[in-house]
Amino acid sequence: MVGSRVAAEAGARGHRVRALSRRPAADEPGVTPVAVDASDTDALRAALTGSDAVVVTVRTDPVDQDFLVGTTRAVLDAAAGAGTRVLVVGGAGVLRSPGTPGLLVADDPAHVPAGVRPVAAAGVAQLAACRAHPYRNWVYVAPPALLEPGERTGRYRRGTDTLLTAAGGRSWISAEDLAVAVLDELQDPGAEHLITVVHRP
Repeated sequence: MVGSRVAAEAGARGHRVRALSRRPAADEPGVTPVAVDASDTDALRAALTGSDAVVVTVRTDPVDQDFLVGTTRAVLDAAAGAGTRVLVVGGAGVLRSPGTPGLLVADDPAHVPAGVRPVAAAGVAQLAACRAHPYRNWVYVAPPALLEPGERTGRYRRGTDTLLTAAGGRSWISAEDLAVAVLDELQDPGAEHLITVVHRP
């Protein structure tokens, strides 16, 4: 959901995009599909050669924390050799819960029902892998509590390590506007390693 929209947004802004996947498919202008297995570090390194930046949008269903963490580490390893900027689109579970600074969203039943706790925990492990990696040219983008397909408005509010909410307490953004925020961060990077966004009416 996110990767295809990031590729489309980047292509629409005139960037040349390589969409890496085990089973690539792309029909967006300026997007070249590339078949690569993220567990093959040599192939991954070769696929990333010459790239200014890489955006990681890996998800599995059912959740596979080991694969998610391993793929993220592999991308960081490959990017380190070339000094390529890495932007990881992760999960909201890594953020602090509003009003309870010591509590992560992943551990807050008000935001994460028991059924999706493994997904949130995988995102926390993914961020931990980024923080533990010696390569430091990365940023982790945590979406709000709800991320779903919708309209591209180009309006969002940016934050750092705490879950953001919009009017009425809703923590939501469209995948299209998340893609806008991702490209904005790539084109005009901030200083933080962890950021989040929410829809701005």
